[in-house]
Amino acid sequence: MTAALSQATARRVAARITVRGAVQGTGFRPFVFRLADSLALAGSVRNTPFGVLIVAEGASDALAEFVRRLPLEAPPAAVVRGIEVEEVAPDGAARFAIEASDPAGELVVAMLPDLATCPECRRELFDPEDRRFSYPFLNCTACGPRLSIIEGLPYDRPLTAMRQFRMCPDCAAEYGDPGDRRFHAQPVACPRCGPRLWFEGHDRTAGPYATYPLEAAVAVVRSGRILGVKGVGGYQLLVDARNDAAVARLRARKGREAKPLAVMFPDLEALRRVARVGEEEARLLTSASAPILLLPLVDRSALSAEVAPHLRSVGAMLPYSPLHHLLLARLNFPVVCTSGNFSEEPMAIAADDARERLGAIADAFLHHDRPIVRHVDDSVARVVDGELLVLRRARGFAPLPVELREHLPTVRALGGHLKNAVAWSHGSQIIPSQHIGDLDHPLSLEALQRTVADYERLYGMTPAAVACDLHPDYATTRLALSSTTTPTSRR
Repeated sequence: MTAALSQATARRVAARITVRGAVQGTGFRPFVFRLADSLALAGSVRNTPFGVLIVAEGASDALAEFVRRLPLEAPPAAVVRGIEVEEVAPDGAARFAIEASDPAGELVVAMLPDLATCPECRRELFDPEDRRFSYPFLNCTACGPRLSIIEGLPYDRPLTAMRQFRMCPDCAAEYGDPGDRRFHAQPVACPRCGPRLWFEGHDRTAGPYATYPLEAAVAVVRSGRILGVKGVGGYQLLVDARNDAAVARLRARKGREAKPLAVMFPDLEALRRVARVGEEEARLLTSASAPILLLPLVDRSALSAEVAPHLRSVGAMLPYSPLHHLLLARLNFPVVCTSGNFSEEPMAIAADDARERLGAIADAFLHHDRPIVRHVDDSVARVVDGELLVLRRARGFAPLPVELREHLPTVRALGGHLKNAVAWSHGSQIIPSQHIGDLDHPLSLEALQRTVADYERLYGMTPAAVACDLHPDYATTRLALSSTTTPTSRR
């Protein structure tokens, strides 16, 4: 098709272009608009359940150049899995437009994972002259929450947890301007119209800290106490990673006797003073996925021995949300940053649940009012021989699909009893859920069941079969056998 389009430079031609992959929520439509405009093409672009649909017309050489550059210049967060081009008759469109999403059709579009704060947003976060200075929820099309706020597909604001926040005129202007990097950034917000923080002490009141919740939270951690923080995909527990008594207290209250605890460092320089960080590790830590990476320690004395007893490595991460950046910039020392749960339970995602389940662990809470639709834990990975090995697939990675060379029937694979995650074959993709965890606790089993129902609703999947383990006592086996869909088992 591209060769055909490039044959005659003056002839006006048109094409229907379907872009498949994880492209919605990445700034792909404004990118398409700008590229088309630069090439004097007319037509439209819109989100659909099966990807991004582009209809473009103009000079044949310009259209051929447009198709060539689409995958090469796509936004960094976009994952283009395929481009289909079909020649159609020109309809005489006078300009290029971004149209409303089309909800009709089979749901095969990939949901994006939550993305770490991009460099441009970090710059704004610490710029006193910027209107989003120190705002814990700033984002753009290149970063911010995705999986944790999506309620339906295609990915548009009315189908996210952000629908309750009405944009102020300034945010609405950015959202509607194709030349702005916040054009159709669905979580866009600012201090005037977006989510807000609040601090809650152990007596469940804000006390004198109602106006300065961030400073109150920092004071809790500095004093050696345990802070519960509502993050991107759920509550987390923070404590000074240098303080033996504080980390031991967290272990005792959380019921985590010996497993290592993840540590968040203020920046890459601070991490390098404590652990060995190679070039690939540095790239991953500062990427949009920003996982916890297992790194060899070079200075054990810089952290409490309680962080990773008897180990020579540390699970390290850098701030990946604006709220984390603000907290760590003020603290300027490493903190234990672990899931907000009692051992073997799922993460708490709502304030009432956090108070009930974490009230005996946290000395204070830093809440916010942006709803979390589903829990998303931190991903854990390591670099082996220069290659990324993901040990726990969650924030930053899930639910990006694995592409197949053939179409398969829809099968739900329920996973194991420990370190559980679910996956589905769906068309030519394998869609993995985020990490769910061990299934010994009833709340974890409920989380598994919610995840199954959630993904199958979002993607419109009806499995033809359920795959499970042969072990009769696994929770996943029992769940499969109770399913109305035919179970299949495998060792």
